[in-house]
Amino acid sequence: MAAKQPRRRAREFVLQGLYQHLVGGQDQAAIEGHAAGVTNFDKADLTLYRALLGQTLDHAASLQAALAPHIDRPWPEVSPIERGILLMAACEFSHFPETPYRVILNEAIDLAKDYGGTDGHKFVNGVLDKLAAELRPHEARQAPRP
Repeated sequence: MAAKQPRRRAREFVLQGLYQHLVGGQDQAAIEGHAAGVTNFDKADLTLYRALLGQTLDHAASLQAALAPHIDRPWPEVSPIERGILLMAACEFSHFPETPYRVILNEAIDLAKDYGGTDGHKFVNGVLDKLAAELRPHEARQAPRP
């Protein structure tokens, strides 16, 4: 198996941090303190990790509001893993224009496959596809369908 890329590791650690926040109410300082002691944290893209975690936590309410029209159930009924993935990807769509739409979508789907429920990746894909059409219409129109 190929070694994970630093940006992929960063997203995994952000997802773990968002889970800690959503389930345990931990703040960014506590999340970062915990992550620093985890094996292979030093192999993550730490700049992306800090920026993405901070931006997602800072904008969680507006990101959730942007996601809500595309979700077929109340937000609390979405699993914490899928909520974290959706928030993180919505944040990247909104606040990280340098990252291509397709990369964000593929990373989110992969995280959902690795950490989410059985069909969680399908749910994440459907929601983010609709959100991308709103937030990045030019990119979403040009992107080939998988």
